[in-house]
Amino acid sequence: MCSSRRRRRRRIGPLARQAEDFGFGEVWVAEDCFHYGGFTSAGLALQATTDITVGLGIISSMTRHPAITAMEIATLARVHPGRFLPGIGHGVPAWTDQMGLTPRSPLTSLGECVTGIRRLLSGGTVDNEGRQFTFRDVSLSFMPDTQVPLLTGVLGPKSLRLSGKIADGTVMSVLAGTNYIESPLQHIRTGMTEAGSSSHLLPTFALFSVNKESQAARAAVRPLLAFYLEAVGPHNALTEAFGYNDHLAELLSEGGTDRLVRDMPEEWIDELAVASDPDQVGARIEQLLKAGATSVVLSPANPESAAQELELVAKSVLPALGR
Repeated sequence: MCSSRRRRRRRIGPLARQAEDFGFGEVWVAEDCFHYGGFTSAGLALQATTDITVGLGIISSMTRHPAITAMEIATLARVHPGRFLPGIGHGVPAWTDQMGLTPRSPLTSLGECVTGIRRLLSGGTVDNEGRQFTFRDVSLSFMPDTQVPLLTGVLGPKSLRLSGKIADGTVMSVLAGTNYIESPLQHIRTGMTEAGSSSHLLPTFALFSVNKESQAARAAVRPLLAFYLEAVGPHNALTEAFGYNDHLAELLSEGGTDRLVRDMPEEWIDELAVASDPDQVGARIEQLLKAGATSVVLSPANPESAAQELELVAKSVLPALGR
C-alpha cells in the first residue's frame, strides 16, 4: 500500500493512478490542518482511479460537525462505492487549540462523532443533545449504497478500547513497529469483545525507502525518521515498546534532530521504518503483517523518487508477498 503524505498534492491523482497500475491494494491521503484538505485529496485519488481503495488517515472529530463529516463521507462513498476508508481521530491538540476547538473530553467527543456519523450513514435521523455535539433532527438526503467502514486514528489505551467498540478499524501511526502493535491490539480487542465484533482493520503507516543498495535507502529515511522521533518526544508509547525512550531523550537533549539523524542506532531504522533493499523491505512488510497489521501503508521519505521506489516495490516485492 502507499501513502501520498508529504508529497505535492497536485500529484495525488497521477500517483494514485500509478499505485493502482502497479498493483497496490490501497492508497492513503492525510489531512494536516492548514495544509491540504483530506476529503479533497481523497476525492482526487478516487477520481483518478477505478478500483483501488482510498483511505483518509485521518481527520479530526472537532474541525467539522459530525453531520458535515457524514455528508462528505456519503458523497465520496456514493460516487465511488466500496472504495473509501475514512479515518477520524481526536485531532492534533496544537491545531485544535489554534481554532478554539479543543474538546472538553476527547474520548466523549470522538464517541459522539463516530456514532453520530454511523447512524446518519445508515439512514437514521439523529436528534441528540450530547456533551460535545448537538444534532437536531438531522438526516442525510443522499446516502451511500453500501456500508462505509469507519476507522479511527488514536493512541491512548482508553481511545483504543473505544475504537474496538465503535469503529471498524484503527489506523496505526508511523513508528508503530512490531513490538508496539501488540499493545494496542489488546485494548482494541477488549472493545471488540464489548461490542461483539469479530473483525477490525489495522492499516499501519510506515516511513519507507527502498533502493537496491540498502545503505542508500537507510540513509534516505534517517532525516524523516528523526523528524518524527523529535515530534513524538522521548515519552511516547511508540518507542517505549522497544526500550528506546531513555536513549531518545539523551540524543534530543544533546542536539535535537541533527543529533538524531547522525547518531540514531541502526536498529531504530530496522524497527521503526521500512527502509532497505527490496528483499529486506519485503521481509519487513511480512513482519508487520504477522504482528497484526491488515495492510502496510508505505509513506515514502523522498517525494522526488516516490514513483520510482513504488515501482521497484511493485516489481520486486509485491510478487513475493503474493500481491
